[in-house]
Amino acid sequence: MGIINVIAAILLPPLGVFLTMGISQALLINVLLTLLGWVPGIIHALWLISKKSEQANA
Repeated sequence: MGIINVIAAILLPPLGVFLTMGISQALLINVLLTLLGWVPGIIHALWLISKKSEQANA
């Protein structure tokens, strides 16, 4: 997990997802979750970032 992505995911969750996944369905889901509540957006963003870094390390 890159520290920049984690900080971006905490401050602005869709930015963290965009930096990790680009423009995708995951970004749209994260934007909707962030609009519904800040915490669900952060959780989703951190989960995606950790999942992506896990795949890169495997």
